[in-house]
Amino acid sequence: MKIYFASDFHLGIDGDLPHRERERMVVDWLQEVGEDADVIYLVGDLFDFWFEYRRAVPRGHLRFLGALAQLRDKGVKLEIFTGNHDMWMFDYLEEELDLKIHRNPIRRQLGQHEFIIGHGDGLGPGDAGYKRLKKLFAHPWAQWLFARLHPNAGIALAEFWSGKSRAQNIEEEDYLGDEKEWLVQYCEEQLASGKEVDFFVFGHRHLAIDKTLSNGKSRYINLGEWMRARSYAVYDGERLELRHYKNKEGHIIK
Repeated sequence: MKIYFASDFHLGIDGDLPHRERERMVVDWLQEVGEDADVIYLVGDLFDFWFEYRRAVPRGHLRFLGALAQLRDKGVKLEIFTGNHDMWMFDYLEEELDLKIHRNPIRRQLGQHEFIIGHGDGLGPGDAGYKRLKKLFAHPWAQWLFARLHPNAGIALAEFWSGKSRAQNIEEEDYLGDEKEWLVQYCEEQLASGKEVDFFVFGHRHLAIDKTLSNGKSRYINLGEWMRARSYAVYDGERLELRHYKNKEGHIIK
């Protein structure tokens, strides 16, 4: 068994590499892990912005989408999560690529362990403003109204919002301590409610984190990001390990 997890590609913007070169790096990784992967979980913010109009989708990302199609043709199972930057994925990728899209965290038994997997935005205490905004953006009427905008105007406006959100994340790219990290608090709340979970796997935070929780055995794994660090996780049925792709200086917070 080999199961891979990655998140926060933010395709469409530059990182440490120009965006097209960075997309090729993502494609190279997909092709390499696809050689032995049973399932690949792509855990949100794959695109820096995405909106599916009835008859149009944002331009670009052809190499990435082609790599996903090749993996599906080989029989690799793909499960994709929406994030705060690409929550407006609807049915286009599901229909074209025969994959599963999740809009909320899921619970899965994988190998010998119990997992909760999700992008991570809006979980835990705090961030009330974003939670209200997410509820608004997820409302069908808001999506219908946005779709009335011409794609040139709608995509330009959404890219502006994405840039504002990304700038805020960059300002917070230091580990704030267990008491202030909302996803750590979410994990602890789940354990306190009696849930038996071995691994909580999230993205969103843009930090590669492997944190043992207060019960001494459950672990919170944050997958980090691909604008600079290129971190991901692999699970072989027994062990879950964070790694970095072609980045010898990658750091993992313990």
